[in-house]
Amino acid sequence: MNPSEPNQIQTAKPVDELISSLCATVPDYPKPGISFKDLTPVFADGAALKAVVNALLEPFEGQFDAVAGVEARGFLLAAAAAYATGTGVITVRKAGKLPRDVVSEDYALEYGTATLELHKTDLAPGSRVLILDDVLATGGTLGAAARLFERCGIQVAGVGVVLELDELGGRAALTGHNVRSLLRL
Repeated sequence: MNPSEPNQIQTAKPVDELISSLCATVPDYPKPGISFKDLTPVFADGAALKAVVNALLEPFEGQFDAVAGVEARGFLLAAAAAYATGTGVITVRKAGKLPRDVVSEDYALEYGTATLELHKTDLAPGSRVLILDDVLATGGTLGAAARLFERCGIQVAGVGVVLELDELGGRAALTGHNVRSLLRL
């Protein structure tokens, strides 16, 4: 049997079913009572990764000049999307990881706050960016990323995620932005 055949069969599925079939659920991680949705098996499957990236890009075709990934899994999606569209890739990092002049944005976590940073000059004001990440949960991280770009005069063309956890209400943190979720739970 050709090793690529399983991937060819999987891509015949709608993208949400493909994600559901490959996503691993890890009980009690990172703490008891949490069921962690691990998308790394989706990213490890070449055909699935291609289908996911294509599905994230489709509604935003022609509407962005660069793709931004939010640390860390968003980097995987953004790099693949930028390559596929011939655009640049921008990294939104945790505080202290970028070497040049940055703009910073604090956001709320369940127990405290965190900070994201963006190089001030990676995109010119007036540019359009598509922000990608793996999961939309409470919306704190993606909301902070969108605010960083807006503070730099960059238009957020949209936000794309593989998985959205509806019960956590993260979409509310992205009001006014076009949000594309491939699978909502």
